[in-house]
Amino acid sequence: MRVLLVGSGGREHALAWKLAQSPTLTELHAAPGNPGIAGLADCHPIRAEDAEGLLGLARSLDVELVVVGPEVPLVVGLADVLRRFGIAVFGPGKRAAAIEGSKSFAKDVMAAAGVPTAAQLPIARPPCVVKADGLAAGKGVFVCRSQGELDAALRAVGSLGDRVVVEELLEGEEVSLFAVCDGRAALPLLSAQDFKRAHDGDEGPNTGGMGAYAPVPGIGASEVEELVARIHRPVLAELARRNAPFIGLLYAGLMLTSSGPRVLEFNCRFGDPETQALVPLLDGDLLSVLGAAASGDLGGVAVGASAASAVTVVATADGYPAAGDRGTEITGVEEAEAEGALVFHAGTALHGDRLVTNGGRIVAVTGLGQTVTRARDAAYAAVSRIEFAGMRCRADIAMGAASGVTLSVSGGRRD
Repeated sequence: MRVLLVGSGGREHALAWKLAQSPTLTELHAAPGNPGIAGLADCHPIRAEDAEGLLGLARSLDVELVVVGPEVPLVVGLADVLRRFGIAVFGPGKRAAAIEGSKSFAKDVMAAAGVPTAAQLPIARPPCVVKADGLAAGKGVFVCRSQGELDAALRAVGSLGDRVVVEELLEGEEVSLFAVCDGRAALPLLSAQDFKRAHDGDEGPNTGGMGAYAPVPGIGASEVEELVARIHRPVLAELARRNAPFIGLLYAGLMLTSSGPRVLEFNCRFGDPETQALVPLLDGDLLSVLGAAASGDLGGVAVGASAASAVTVVATADGYPAAGDRGTEITGVEEAEAEGALVFHAGTALHGDRLVTNGGRIVAVTGLGQTVTRARDAAYAAVSRIEFAGMRCRADIAMGAASGVTLSVSGGRRD
């Protein structure tokens, strides 16, 4: 199968790494890709948001499947453009992608589907959560426990020029849950937990994600199936009822409260950095699964998972999330890989033969092990080999899980 992967981040590098292992793959192309992806695929200098350019590329390469990584091209309708010309796509059309592109649309769908979520508040008053209605690269959510935090959040969302959504503040543990969808059926993947705040102890501003681990202790196969039955499948049915069938990866960000799970948000694509922790644990041919979903029939395909754990630590520029870094030399990637870790490029570029920074989140380093503790140790040992001026990472990724904390669907945390 000839495949075109759209995107240039760590998530896309992880997907390319897994797709390249498929026995059914004949050619792997990426647009625009990155230096890590270039070791696995032929990269083409076409932006992920350039629908016409991607259509032309896909037709010229005679690709049989396009896998779209980022949310922006999906929300603006890339999948619709490609499907109009008979190209199979793993990724929802514009109408279905609004589940991520508009918080208010997602709320309306969940209400119709009977899916539990945070209540919307008519007045912004702390404690509450303030969200930008549209896309904000993971940085449009503000937890407000004081009036000062609320005032700052309203200014920040206002600067984005977006509609404001105000919700009740839910307490509990967050879990990310992915399901591959064919428009009707949902095939669950592993549970994961990501770390959104910039600094240790969940302090500082929200980011696109500073690290993740999978699976979440206490959220095993039976709990995942229960959650997908309660959350993903009713939403799939409601979207189909609205003539907006969801074909792609439906990602639910959940809060496990004392009253049960509540949906914080839906995303219309693989999460980043959860994908970098989850994909290395999957057994079997992921390409066949994505292809079956794109064709509208997941019947007869399955995806397994190893019994291991994975921990991903993201190394960022010093100013992230407010600012990135470009042109600073990166060293130690080969040494980190020699430790047995996987290093997924997120914001990198090549200047001649020098690997340099090119963004906010620079690399995502994944360690594997039979326990979360061993995976965490492997990830941090590998991270210690990588250097660039201003490099920063959180020191507490998966610390709770490594210390024996487990979660429960009913909202309980067991130490």
